[in-house]
Amino acid sequence: MPKELVLIRHAHAEPHGPGQSDMDRVLSTIGRKEATEAGVWLKEHAQPPDLVLCSPAQRTRETLQEVMKATGDLPVREEAAIYEAGVGTLIGLIETARDAHALWLVGHNPALEQLAAFLSEGRSGEARGMPPGGTVVLRLPDDAAIEPGVAEVLAFWWP
Repeated sequence: MPKELVLIRHAHAEPHGPGQSDMDRVLSTIGRKEATEAGVWLKEHAQPPDLVLCSPAQRTRETLQEVMKATGDLPVREEAAIYEAGVGTLIGLIETARDAHALWLVGHNPALEQLAAFLSEGRSGEARGMPPGGTVVLRLPDDAAIEPGVAEVLAFWWP
């Protein structure tokens, strides 16, 4: 399993336009700034990832593009399942990257905040909230199974 897991919620996005799908929503001007700031913060507070799993939604891809302005290019795998994922789906995706030392996941709420609460506190029903652009760095024990309360929160950033 990854020793470091970084969860990144997409930054603020524009509201739906007429006839626009949720998948096609773009970052707002504020969201672009938030994502760039998240990248600067990540460069100082997280290990460079061996892999980034990213939702195919436009706002998550744009968030990652802004993050990479600070971090440089990163190895990215787009994962359609992240878009409407629950905690179980996200855990399954993390398990597909078990060889990664550091793994970043760019996605959506409520699944990201529920996953962070599940991994760090052992429960997902009382998530504390992860604002748009919010980022959490978790440490997992060597070779640990992903189970409730297994992770330690190393750092949390929000715009």
